Amino acid sequence: MIPRIQKRGQRTIGLLYYLYGPGKFEEHTDPHLVASWDDNAPDPGRDPSATLKQLQNLLDQPVENVEQADRPKKHVWHLSVRNAKEDRLLSDEEWGEVARRMVAAAGIDDPQQGAGCRWAAVRHADDHIHIIATLVREDGFNPDLDHDALRVQAQARALEAELGLRRLNKGDGTGAKRPTSAERHKAKRQGRERTAREELREAVRRAVTGARSDEEFFDRLAAAGLLIRKRAAPSGDLIGYKVALPDDLNRDGEPVFYPGARLAPDLSLPRIRERWSGDAQETPATRQEEAPRTAPGAPASARRRTASATWQAVLVVEHGDDAVAAAHIAAAGEVLDALAKTSAAHTRRNLRDAAAAFERASRSHVRAVRGHDQALRQAARDLVHGGPALGRGEDGATTAMAIDMLIFLITAAARWHARKGHVQQVGAATRAAEHLRTAYQTASAQPLGVLYQRGRRLSRPMLQRQTVLLRETLPELVEQILAEPGWYALAATITEAEAAGHDPAALLSDVTERRELGSAGSISDVLVWRIRRTADLPADASHLPETSAAGSRSTPGRTTIEPSVPGKRHSGEEATRTYR
Repeated sequence: MIPRIQKRGQRTIGLLYYLYGPGKFEEHTDPHLVASWDDNAPDPGRDPSATLKQLQNLLDQPVENVEQADRPKKHVWHLSVRNAKEDRLLSDEEWGEVARRMVAAAGIDDPQQGAGCRWAAVRHADDHIHIIATLVREDGFNPDLDHDALRVQAQARALEAELGLRRLNKGDGTGAKRPTSAERHKAKRQGRERTAREELREAVRRAVTGARSDEEFFDRLAAAGLLIRKRAAPSGDLIGYKVALPDDLNRDGEPVFYPGARLAPDLSLPRIRERWSGDAQETPATRQEEAPRTAPGAPASARRRTASATWQAVLVVEHGDDAVAAAHIAAAGEVLDALAKTSAAHTRRNLRDAAAAFERASRSHVRAVRGHDQALRQAARDLVHGGPALGRGEDGATTAMAIDMLIFLITAAARWHARKGHVQQVGAATRAAEHLRTAYQTASAQPLGVLYQRGRRLSRPMLQRQTVLLRETLPELVEQILAEPGWYALAATITEAEAAGHDPAALLSDVTERRELGSAGSISDVLVWRIRRTADLPADASHLPETSAAGSRSTPGRTTIEPSVPGKRHSGEEATRTYR
């Protein structure tokens, strides 16, 4: 149940005409009263002898009875209450009780408090009602409407439980402003899937990802095709901005501009500047460092650096100071935006959905202290500067590696929010993690399939030796790992790391102990990517010589290749299906 207090007005009759009229799109059906201040108000919808003027005069009578100077400038209060699509249809009697509870909660008319304001509840659709009230009480005083929005929200949560409706999470005032019904209808007329406000929010969010200055931020907005208006103080200092879509026009043919703060609380210019206030200033040396990242191989390198930064951020979110953890969680949103922006076609949709879902989880009342999140913000910047990934080879494999690490970070963020009681953010982070898991399955299918094949071709003695290694190093996890399809990919990775000169036991201990594995869908998958990143192995093994991952052990002057395991081998197609 969603109660929404609309802007106050000056004309009671104007709102009544709308409530009892056909609607802007002929969507109003059978408008009628379901409740009123004395349960005896005339109903122009079902009583042929009643008129809108009569109802208006009765509602406005207390206002007319006080001196002009004592009347509120805007005396019309308007609340809409809407149910979810999946909710059962409420009867008129039930909607009437909802209206009485809502006006009492808001402070409009509480029978226990004596004199109240006059009001009427109109139903003109199955799923919602409108409540109109005039803001002078019967005794001539004005009602106390402080925090009326919070009070009606709390009443909605209670009514949901009592009426068996969909239970919504309690809001905390940090969410982005929702599109209005007018904006939604306009988008529908224009054939848009989303409203202009939603498109602008995403465009601005992407433009700020990894940015380090006002100039870079506004350059990115312009490159995205947005119209920009900057607001300056009398001193000439820039203090704000507005953006518009070129084809989103008002009735006068002018672009409709939205201030950043009206898109989301953290997209005002002062809040955006907080992101780069702790970043190192860009210097010629910094630019020289970033220049090679646009060369071939840059997307894969950027994804490796993203995986490393994410790996470190998990520990901060799990054990760090709240303000620092909040900064890392916000920066994780930038990494998701950057990864979605530069992803290949087959993972792009899920990564965009993950970024859009996590946007709600990136904000809370815990104010982020910026500066400690530089590694994540730099990772987002590297992704943007590295350019789009091809989605195959090292690009595709390092994408899977980065997504795997991000799943842990987003899960850690969900747990952090849960400890703080941030219900909305927990739900958003959980949804983001689900989208990431789907993207991971798509991105990891090919590279893990290659490793799976190599693992299946390891000799029996080599597999037995790897099994003993697991039992000695990870005794509490070995049975679960051996039961997973990814065990063969892990065995191939351990063999490859050993051939590269690493101590497999020390490597396994290191990548297991430094972060938890309880939230992993596949422990073997996680260990594959952690080992390949820590040991600096190529994420994509398809181009490597067969001996490098199939059981060879090199000594000076001699190379021995273990014999293949007899029996059936899994084809590449079968291995790929295993990881989908």
